[in-house]
Amino acid sequence: MLIEFTVGNFCSFRDQATLSMVAANLKAKNRSLDENNVVVLPNQPNLLTSAAIYGPNASGKSNLIGALTFMRSFILHSSEGTAATGGIGVDPFRLNPRTAQEPSFFEAAFIIEDQRYRYGFEVTDELVVREWLYTVPKTREVKLFERTPDGMSVGTSFREGRKLQEQTRPNALFLTVVAQFNGKIAQRIVGWFRSLGIASGLNDMGMKIYTEQKLVDGEQAEEIVRLVTRLDLGIAGLRAEKDTVDDPVLPPDMPTELQRAMRTIIQHNKETGFAVDVKTVHHSYDDDGNVAGDVEFEMELDESSGTRKLFAMAAPLLETLAEGRVMVVDELDSRLHTSMTKELVKLFNDVRTNPKHAQLIFSAQDTNLLDYELFRRDQIWFVEKDSRGASQLYSLAEFKGIRNDLFLEKSYMQGRFGAVPYVNALPAMIRESTALYGAQEEE
Repeated sequence: MLIEFTVGNFCSFRDQATLSMVAANLKAKNRSLDENNVVVLPNQPNLLTSAAIYGPNASGKSNLIGALTFMRSFILHSSEGTAATGGIGVDPFRLNPRTAQEPSFFEAAFIIEDQRYRYGFEVTDELVVREWLYTVPKTREVKLFERTPDGMSVGTSFREGRKLQEQTRPNALFLTVVAQFNGKIAQRIVGWFRSLGIASGLNDMGMKIYTEQKLVDGEQAEEIVRLVTRLDLGIAGLRAEKDTVDDPVLPPDMPTELQRAMRTIIQHNKETGFAVDVKTVHHSYDDDGNVAGDVEFEMELDESSGTRKLFAMAAPLLETLAEGRVMVVDELDSRLHTSMTKELVKLFNDVRTNPKHAQLIFSAQDTNLLDYELFRRDQIWFVEKDSRGASQLYSLAEFKGIRNDLFLEKSYMQGRFGAVPYVNALPAMIRESTALYGAQEEE
């Protein structure tokens, strides 16, 4: 489980910001949330099963998730290059001359098989400046290794890292190198990040391909069908079959994002040697309302964008719940009805459907989800930019005097918690522009 994630000097985050999944010392209005949304583990902090992140467009929500994406990707691939420096590709906060030249900071604390770890690093585009790994075997934190500009210090509990300092390039992570040399602890850490599922609710092609593969191979097929038919009441079933591979010519006027998505599918079909055709099954009814038979629709042609997104997410979501993993989704609510999004969140906020303590972290715009029947105050987070363009991250639990009977959605839209679009000046701007345009017409 994820305990917390901290990022600093990355994209719009100038200062260090921490997303904490540690449950605050509070009671929910709906007391069942204290039992379902909080995981109590022996000798560990009480952790939350989900967190929702709100904020206006360009506030930094996607940058927060992008920071976690960068950390995961760099851990998995940092040792693949051949050059000794450069190529890291980190993007510091560029609206300040000082921070633009300083390293970016990434750190995550998490639990693997009842063992707590804290791992992080600081990097520029050229090299790894600092790197560290600590664990908590009992109550006190123990250093496994620490890397500084002055050298590497390897703890006695991390023997697998000895004699590998010289094998680590300046632009590669020591953790990744040790994992490649079969270090058990390092492999455990890298494996946790590999299992970390991060996706965009706007571009779900990767999830779609994964779900299609699971469905056509028969893996999780029953669970996928059960989930989709439960959340989309118009669908009675799903059917998937392998199809021949073609090499379609993409129209030149096709939007760039769609072209990217289509190329992903085309490349995948070439690698597997087949395409997957998914059909949805709907009941047909006679004039008296009785089921008269079944009709098959093409998923990609006949179903709504919300249904297609739900299908795409099905296998990754079910796997996350089954294995107790962490799932992070940017814009989870895009293309989904509020009730469907709530049902997805409830899968994580219920001990019956989430016995392995999986976690869901997502950004959203749908304010209907700001509901005391769905979240505790410490599960709701906000991101907004200050006057200097730097993103700030904070939790609803940090506000004093927030009553459990407060209408959250209304209070948020009124700007009580910040992190809302500033649109008060928009009508006046439109009127001014209209008047100016009218004056030019008269001339």
